[in-house]
Parts: sequence; structure tokens; C-alpha cells
Amino acid sequence: MPTNPLSPDLTNQTRRPVALVTGATRGLGRSIAEALASDHHLLIGGREADTVQGVVNALPSAAPFVANLTDEQETERASEGVGRLDVLIHCAGIIPPADVSLRDAWRRVLETNVVAVAHLTDLLLPTLRQSVGLVVVINSGSGLNAYGDTGGYSGSKFALTSFADGLREAERGRVRVSSVHPGRIDTDMQRELQSRAGRSYVETEHLTADAVAAVVRTVVDCPVECLVESVTVRPWARLPR
Repeated sequence: MPTNPLSPDLTNQTRRPVALVTGATRGLGRSIAEALASDHHLLIGGREADTVQGVVNALPSAAPFVANLTDEQETERASEGVGRLDVLIHCAGIIPPADVSLRDAWRRVLETNVVAVAHLTDLLLPTLRQSVGLVVVINSGSGLNAYGDTGGYSGSKFALTSFADGLREAERGRVRVSSVHPGRIDTDMQRELQSRAGRSYVETEHLTADAVAAVVRTVVDCPVECLVESVTVRPWARLPR
């Protein structure tokens, strides 16, 4: 048995790169974890230990990474257990809460979508440098174009774009950094956004989480000598499902 539960058993998993996926218990994060599961040892990021363990149990090679990423100490404790890392995929994120003040909504969305990403990346950069690793930032179309959002979501995604662009240049030659900007994805988050806007939800106007996860898999599979720096993903047609 490995002494560190977050590192793969090197006697059996020597060919498996290690990937940490935050927000991996549902939606797009879960789909990304499943897309990588065939040949990666996965660290499943999430807040609730029982929920995380359920995903871990369903995958061939995985371990829990339990932390509320807005909690500095929890994040640091969880990161201390990561002994090896090849890929860090930031998928955890929130939309602005509907039941708080505008000021508090901005605070919460920036803390989760930007500050937590920057902090976790900083903690794991030394490990990623050892493997000439890859950071994949799951962003949004709202990180490239503002769509009338005043609650902080688009602002947080623009900030995330800036963070990823800056990190890419700062780490060039040591760690690769990719940004993925999907359009609307058929997830619970998108259903809530459409409901708040008073619009009916049309599933076929949205990307599937599995389709976006396949794009992320392509980014991860790029040879080490090249990099998909930024990619946008949009539905190209309304198709029956």
C-alpha cells in the first residue's frame, strides 16, 4: 500500500499520470474525471468527504482530495498530501448567490472562482514543475465576452482569464497552462441561471458535459512540446438527444 493516499501505488501505477480535478463530484468536473479515468490516477476534489468517496469508488484509480477551497487552511492541509502531480484541472466554481447583497455576491464569486484557483495553483506549482506539468483552467464564454451580468460572474471569469494568461507566461518552459472557455453546458448551474433570467430551458441549445470533457481530454493529451493555450467550445447546431 502507498504511504500517501493521494499518490498512486508506484508498483502498479507507474504508467498513470496523476491528475487533480476540482469540483469533480458532479457536472462537468465529474465528466472530466471520467474522461481521464482510463489511464490517469485521479485526485477527486470536493467539499463533502462522503460524496467525494462515492466518486473515488466508481473509478479504477483514484483518491479523495477533500477541501473547501475558499478555506485557506483546509486547502493548505489537503495540498500537503499531494506527493506527485502531472495535471491540475480547475473546475470548481459558483454563480453569484441569489439571496445575498450585491457586495457579498461579488465577494463570494471572486473568492471561489479566482482567489481559490490562484491559491491552490500556487501551493501545487512546485510539484507541477517537477513533472513539467499542466494546469487547465475551466473558464467560460463569459470570461471573453460580458453578457449583461452585474452580479460578478463574468467579472470573475475575466479575472480568471487574466490569471491564466499571466501564469502561462510566468511559468513558460516549466509548467504549461491552458484555458478552456465553454459555452452553455447542460448542468444544474446552467438550469438555475436560465431560471433566474426567466427563460425556458432548452436542453438542445446546450453542450453536454461529456462533449466539453472530451475537449479537455484533448488538451491534456497534447505532447509536452506543444500547448493549447486557449480554446473556446460552442454548440454548432441544435441536435436531438
